[in-house]
Amino acid sequence: MGQQEKVSTSLAGAVSESISASLAPVDAELARRYPGDPGTRQPVHTVYVPGDAFDAETIRTWGDKALAQLDEHAPDAASFAAVLGLSEELAEPVYSRVRAKLEREPVEDLRVDFEDGYRPASDADEDETAARAARVIAEAYANGTAAPYMGIRMKCMEEAVRDRAIRTLDIFLTGLMEHGGLPEGLVLTLPKVTYPEQVTAMVRILEAFEKQHGLEPGRIGFEIQIETSQSILGGDGTATVARMIEAAEGRATGLHYGTFDYSACLGVSAAYQASDHPAADYAKAVMQVAAAGTGVRVSDGSTNVLPVGSTAKVHDAWRLHFGLTRRALARAYYQGWDMHPGHIPTRYAAVFAFYREGFEAAAARLAAYARQAEGDIADEPATAKALAGYLLRGLDCGALDTAEVARLSGLTRADLEGYSAPRRGDLTATAE
Repeated sequence: MGQQEKVSTSLAGAVSESISASLAPVDAELARRYPGDPGTRQPVHTVYVPGDAFDAETIRTWGDKALAQLDEHAPDAASFAAVLGLSEELAEPVYSRVRAKLEREPVEDLRVDFEDGYRPASDADEDETAARAARVIAEAYANGTAAPYMGIRMKCMEEAVRDRAIRTLDIFLTGLMEHGGLPEGLVLTLPKVTYPEQVTAMVRILEAFEKQHGLEPGRIGFEIQIETSQSILGGDGTATVARMIEAAEGRATGLHYGTFDYSACLGVSAAYQASDHPAADYAKAVMQVAAAGTGVRVSDGSTNVLPVGSTAKVHDAWRLHFGLTRRALARAYYQGWDMHPGHIPTRYAAVFAFYREGFEAAAARLAAYARQAEGDIADEPATAKALAGYLLRGLDCGALDTAEVARLSGLTRADLEGYSAPRRGDLTATAE
């Protein structure tokens, strides 16, 4: 030990106290606006089913149709890997996990659609469809056949359909209450949002419903669907989507990009409306920055190229969907839409390959960080958070097993969750 250094200061304690007092409102605002990710599971996709097509067998039917497509167009791991360009090392683990997923949990998130995909014969018809959707979803949660997340996409808050949107939402939520209460996996989607005031209107509707049924304030959250240029950049030059998150008053759970409505709004011709168009990339980048740290998650859109027809056409559509999904994952869009049962084999293939090809390196890096060991990469607390989040998402979707992650990282799920969601102020303490 060398000579102990003399420690001297010049500022009185009152200076620090004064600064802390002046920044107290900022501290409170940071905690309110940026609470961080909720730490709950995020589904890898959302499946939209028109209200009149949804029934108790929908989820199983999607799984069976997806399995039938595999049987017909890629009956084994080698043929599936050849279509998608998977390595020999990944071929069998990915294929076997895809099939197991389709048998066990083919859909992670389902939205009964009362908007673009639904054409009721009359208002009475939509009333009945909304009531049936509530009953079927409640029964699915009761008997264990539900997807982890389920709900409806209502119509928007524009004048022409506003009353119908509110009525459908009321019927659906009231039906759930009458059939045992709101399920934990309930998700609502508000489409075609253009102004923050429309988000505020949704908040007031949910507040009134909660009060009427004696529910805890804030119990019901919702997703905001981004489908118009005005939802990204307002007439005053501000990022409208950031104002929408604020207008949701803590109820916003997600921002979902609407590929085709948004593209059409900007005048993109039909042949070029896709989730990898530069206009789409810009919109999602703004969404991502606006949502960062707020606990609101961002979802990519979909492709309308369906895997149907000859084997060659199915393979082409599979390659396109697989590539778009991998592209989205690399850009930290961990969720997207799927429009057809034939999309979900490649959704899970892309997701599983993404996590399986990187999990050994991620586990090793996190293990080294936990031991404070030296390696060829100097990871910081923020990187440890990202590594833990990566492993947790892989576990949640079924790409990874708890045992293999624990074996390679030496960490439990609780350990991973601790690294993934540190409390504000913990990062500095961890780095010292």
